[in-house]
Amino acid sequence: MGNWAANEGLSTFVILVWLGINAFLFVHFYLAFLTDRFYYTRVILGHALSWARAPAACLNFNCMLVLLPVCRNLLSFLRGSVQRCSRTAARQLDRNITFHKLVAYMIAFHTAIHILAHLFNFERFMGAQLDTNATLQFVLSQIGNGDGRGYLNPIRSKDTNPTYVMFTTIAGLTGVVITLALILMITSSMEVIRRSYFEVFWYTHHLFVVFFIGLALHGVGRIVRGQTAESLKEHDPKACDGFYETWGQNGTSCPVPNFAGNPPMTWKWVVGPMFLYVCERFVRFCRAQQKVVITKVVMHPSKTLELQMKMKGFRMEVGQYVFLKCPSISQLEWHPFTLTSAPEEDHFSVHVRIVGDWTQALYEACGGDKHDIQEAWKLPKMGVDGPFGTASEDVFRYEVVMLVGAGIGVTPFASILKSVWYKQVEENSNVFTKKIYFYWLCPETQAFEWFADLLQSLEGQMLEKGMTDFLSYNIYLTRWKETEAAHFRVHHEAEKDAITGLKQKTKFGKPNWDIEFNAIGAKHPGAKVGVFLCGPTALGKALEKQCNTHSKSDADFIFNKENF
Repeated sequence: MGNWAANEGLSTFVILVWLGINAFLFVHFYLAFLTDRFYYTRVILGHALSWARAPAACLNFNCMLVLLPVCRNLLSFLRGSVQRCSRTAARQLDRNITFHKLVAYMIAFHTAIHILAHLFNFERFMGAQLDTNATLQFVLSQIGNGDGRGYLNPIRSKDTNPTYVMFTTIAGLTGVVITLALILMITSSMEVIRRSYFEVFWYTHHLFVVFFIGLALHGVGRIVRGQTAESLKEHDPKACDGFYETWGQNGTSCPVPNFAGNPPMTWKWVVGPMFLYVCERFVRFCRAQQKVVITKVVMHPSKTLELQMKMKGFRMEVGQYVFLKCPSISQLEWHPFTLTSAPEEDHFSVHVRIVGDWTQALYEACGGDKHDIQEAWKLPKMGVDGPFGTASEDVFRYEVVMLVGAGIGVTPFASILKSVWYKQVEENSNVFTKKIYFYWLCPETQAFEWFADLLQSLEGQMLEKGMTDFLSYNIYLTRWKETEAAHFRVHHEAEKDAITGLKQKTKFGKPNWDIEFNAIGAKHPGAKVGVFLCGPTALGKALEKQCNTHSKSDADFIFNKENF
């Protein structure tokens, strides 16, 4: 329970508060439209009025929140401020994308309720206008026809239909545009589309501009109307609804009621976050104008491209990431990449795995498809936004650390291990971390090659300084061919590993995390162990479960995951 509280306690509290505010707003605004002011509106619409307005209030609240988790510069500033006080609070900021998705799902949920309720409302408004029996609904629908009074029924003519009204009123037209934009943004954000067709996700997600403009204009038409305060003083709807046939006649105490629409409120909810996001984009634009020099391009095996760059004033910490843009490929697309260099180096670098159209175009622009050495002046211009903080920044705040990388997910740990190497070379005694356990899971042997040099340097450095216990590394090959297996068996007794060239032999299959966590907990009782992962969701869930439920020792395992 203690580990669960340390890992999930604050996140759960934040989610419960968020859900509580949503529930409060829903109930509050549902009841707000059951008051006397909307008595006659409910005569036509029934409770569908409240069912439309309550989710609208929740939509305002969630649309206020949805932009904040993607304000990267704001989050980096907050993270730097908060982590000085609380590691737990700083970790919540690393889950910004998860919260962004939750808010988006809540927006979709309330949008669906809002649309369904208004479909009923438009049908009932149309039915009241077409009623030929002189009912109360019909009489209410005729108010405002040439008598100078405010109308109640927004459908002002019998010669129309709900579909026509939907596409000719501000509320209807903006509602259609908002809904289409939301559907496109959410569907293109699905994992399979985002991974395989990133450009589709990137461009459709920028429909948020259309979404927010439509949202701000949606209430301008004041389609939801209620009795005015002055009219309520002289016309009590509960006392007068039975005498609607004599409203306004001499001798009656019930004058014809007057109606007015609610003033638009959505803009008040979203103007603040929209302003912050505009400032965010302005900062990104200014950063993109800074000159970036590519100092070195390295083509690694397994189609991995390393770019070493320099930019004036660039300062980084271990585990941070940047967004890169290549104007010759696209003027709009920015892609996130973890920094693989150490803060001690005089440049910053990224490793790019060639898996899509954009990365393939970058590979070719840097001469990856050519046998000749690319001249410096022919290298593409790059834009850099960042660096931005991640969970890995906190790695040296733990006495014991577990680093788990899968495939190219090892990149943030390259920065950490390089920094460790520099600290040992400089004999920096201020390093709080006393032990690092490094796990790398890889599906193919070629992927080991670009990272093996660093591990060999670290291995030699630790051996030379008598610090072989400082870093324990475990490399796992998760898939292999029969021919490779035969080669590995032949060279199993060799001094160095046949795959990596390290003294530590490569293991085959996947780690038994129960055994690993038990062993580390037994060696470090009472310690706080920072578990850092950059890898797939399934592995993340497995490690998070281990951190939350592990109770066979006094060690507390604190889970941290990279999120982009």
